[in-house]
Amino acid sequence: MKFTSPETATHYRTCNLCEAMCGLEIKYVGQEILSIAGDKADPFSRGHICPKAVALKDIYHDPNRLKRPIRRTGETWQEISWEEAFDEVVDKLSGIKAKYGPDAIGIYAGNPSVHNSGTALTFPGFAKAIGTRNFFSATSVDQLPHHFASWQLFGHPLLLPIPDIDHTDFWLILGGNPIASNGSIMTAPDVANRLKAIQQRGGKVVVVDPRRTETALRADEHLFIRPGTDVYFLLALLHVIFVENLVRPGRLADFTDGIDEIRAIVAAFSPEIVAEVTGIPADAIRRLAIDFAQTERAVAYGRVGVSTQAFGGACLWLISVLNSLTGHLDEPGGAMFTTPALDILANAKPYTRYDRHRSRVSGRPEFMGELPVSCLAEEVLTPGENQIRALITNCGNPVLSTPNGRQLDEALAGLDFMVCFDIYLNETTRHAHLILPPATGLETAHYDTTFHLLAIRNTAKYSEPLYEKADGAKYDWEIFEELRMRLEAVEKSNVEEIPKPQDPEAKLDTGLRFGPYGKTGLTLQALKDNPQGIDFGPLQSRLPGRLTTPNQRINLAPDLLTKDLPRIKKA
Repeated sequence: MKFTSPETATHYRTCNLCEAMCGLEIKYVGQEILSIAGDKADPFSRGHICPKAVALKDIYHDPNRLKRPIRRTGETWQEISWEEAFDEVVDKLSGIKAKYGPDAIGIYAGNPSVHNSGTALTFPGFAKAIGTRNFFSATSVDQLPHHFASWQLFGHPLLLPIPDIDHTDFWLILGGNPIASNGSIMTAPDVANRLKAIQQRGGKVVVVDPRRTETALRADEHLFIRPGTDVYFLLALLHVIFVENLVRPGRLADFTDGIDEIRAIVAAFSPEIVAEVTGIPADAIRRLAIDFAQTERAVAYGRVGVSTQAFGGACLWLISVLNSLTGHLDEPGGAMFTTPALDILANAKPYTRYDRHRSRVSGRPEFMGELPVSCLAEEVLTPGENQIRALITNCGNPVLSTPNGRQLDEALAGLDFMVCFDIYLNETTRHAHLILPPATGLETAHYDTTFHLLAIRNTAKYSEPLYEKADGAKYDWEIFEELRMRLEAVEKSNVEEIPKPQDPEAKLDTGLRFGPYGKTGLTLQALKDNPQGIDFGPLQSRLPGRLTTPNQRINLAPDLLTKDLPRIKKA
């Protein structure tokens, strides 16, 4: 570990403030950070950096960042010891669970939950110890339709097709602004230069978006579409593919079902009919469909604009259908599947976590173990059995980031108990009875357990801490493991035998050793010895072996998605 030095030293790490996984080169002397720059030797990000990375210094030195637990009494806050905080959390949660049942406790996980490997590896165990079915996260106001469509087509919600933009010659972007986001469900630093490279090799970039975004400004073509009508545009593209006899799934035909069903579904959605709805001329739709299908290496990609709308699931489904039928799925330059060093899908089985229970008030179905966060406020405010009386939030601010924040703000004020794991006092955590802040950023070790799974290239990188955590501070994994073990001890009436939390590094090392590159000698120590990361090459074809559907086949027309067609036609 590189902690302090009397001379100028260099620290390499991955920025974890967004999905892009940009490599950083940090120059420092002791506690003074001299510069934060993009690491040109990082095999993935190649020196790219955005303004967010510089904020790691600001966060580290921020005088407003919390470092020790605080308790609210009325409108005032008082610092307390970790032991006192742990005792109170366990006492309050155990008491509410014993009196009202585990579903009286709600959990909300914010986006940073998957940007910190300590949290990613230990928070699920803590949540399991709570035992509640009322779990919510930022996923349901962001990318849940991506997961739903991937589950239905490929067998698992995390088996997400990633655009191989480094090798494509036609990039069709619907509702996404990757130059601003550096991807998103497509971990891709330096998108601007990667987009330019497509054009320089004679390729084409087309954006379909109602806004003139940063990406649209650099595209070869920008088609303005009426908001919320992307599903009709996609149906029309598929209509043209069939009419023009351009259905060429290639080797996917050997393990793909539902092509005839798709043909029947799209028959009624001609470009002429759809043009009036979408605002995109029929000839533009027809030309785009033909060009896309006839380009050998092409990929369609959709993001927030097609995800967070009334037909989000249908849009993400049809994008994968378009890639599949034109031979642009699981092929170089198309939509591909990663081979991450820590492969959380290595032993995945057919997925069944859907509609096992429903939200108490609105009757919304569970998916991936969680309920839509739009239901959270009503679950707190509506009296009755299993009403949420206590809430746990982890590194999120749902009062600002989820629907109807005013209602949620009202709901949080009436909770019997609320504990937040956060480094700041904000619009959400101000309602907490306790705030437990973990060490953060430059004080922590990090491996991206999630975003290597979504990356446009197979790489691996581990970041050691630059600085020791502050005196009296605790790592996220220390907090969650301590609480998990205490809660389990209460359940077993064995509070005298609580071991110390174990660093999840051992879990990570085991995962790497038994992962796809373990036979070549990949270990956690190997990553420590290569602090700028290890490159395992471009994405490779993975189907049908990667599929986790029960019959290991792709069904392009699954019932849960096709049954939405009457609603689409009615709209």
